[in-house]
Amino acid sequence: MTTPVEAADKLVATATRIAEQVAGPVADDVDRKARFPVEAIDALRAERALSALVPVELGGDGLTVGQLSKAVSALARQCASTAMVFAMHHMQSASLVRHGHSEFLRDVARQLAERQLLLASATTELGVGGDLRTSHCAVERSGGRFRLEKQAPVISYGAYADMVLTTARRSPESPPNDQVLVVCAPPGLELEETGVWDTLGFRGTVSPGFVLRAEGDERCVIDDQFSDVLEHTMLPSSHVLWSSVWLGLAAAAVERARRFVRTEARKNPGTTPPSAIRLAELVAAFGQMEALVADASRRYDECWDDGEALSSMGFAIAMNSLKVSASTMVVDIVGRAMVICGMAGYREDSPYSLGRILRDAHGAAVMVNNDRILANNAQMLLVHKDG
Repeated sequence: MTTPVEAADKLVATATRIAEQVAGPVADDVDRKARFPVEAIDALRAERALSALVPVELGGDGLTVGQLSKAVSALARQCASTAMVFAMHHMQSASLVRHGHSEFLRDVARQLAERQLLLASATTELGVGGDLRTSHCAVERSGGRFRLEKQAPVISYGAYADMVLTTARRSPESPPNDQVLVVCAPPGLELEETGVWDTLGFRGTVSPGFVLRAEGDERCVIDDQFSDVLEHTMLPSSHVLWSSVWLGLAAAAVERARRFVRTEARKNPGTTPPSAIRLAELVAAFGQMEALVADASRRYDECWDDGEALSSMGFAIAMNSLKVSASTMVVDIVGRAMVICGMAGYREDSPYSLGRILRDAHGAAVMVNNDRILANNAQMLLVHKDG
């Protein structure tokens, strides 16, 4: 029987192979055309990688978010859009398997594993200013069925997903912060596209706006209050896995800078090129980022079964700080690599080109705006006591 460690190692090896053989060769085309990385996602599906977080008893690998994070980084070294889709799918998978306690929802998780279903998320809504803890739309229930309609400004890869997990008020009478998470799936799911996706980076995530209309069995409403889902699972797993994507981007930039410096050194044997000093500084900065992400991943895994720890202000501040720090560090690291590579990094037709990596890196700070996260941390720090 395969152990969790063996399963995790296998997933990283699989992700590395798919990144190098499938995602990497088409990454520029995915970026240029802002198209979904169908080849890579199909390859991951064929390897049953979409059920990595599903418990073994439900047909998955039973891995932790920390174990998964290494596979996410491996993908991001070659194609950040592929890695981001993979990461966001697993954020929703974690929410489903951790908070869907009923036998009905456990069967949904079984179907995810058996059919390798791709999950998307619709947690943002027009008119709430990006606040995930607030919803306008509401779940309407009648005769054991539900229906809802949501104006979503962004649903990443929504047109390619098999199911969408969406937030809504518990009922039309509920206040905006009394929310639930609902599993929406065909044939009761309709997505009406309302915009286009033409962005600076992460273009392959194909994340336009939609009007989401859904109906189905009311047992599709996830059991736990959404505030618990968000606090214990969605936010920390998002910050860990997003940061793992950015770590992969940073690793790709460092590798291109390293290859460039080595090439320069070979031109003048016995002489250390001036850029080698900058490379040493770059590697040190990358090591700091790598340690930050690894420590946060380990901490989340250790707290997974400790509800009190997950609900603590200290944990929330740490996860928020991870997101802000990692999203800032990746831009710095890629920028330093650009300086090292010079025109070779600036050119799009160069083997050292950093254009796509740089553009993707700048997306990190606006995926839940850093100012919003810092404002939340500032409020918590006013009352949080260390220890």
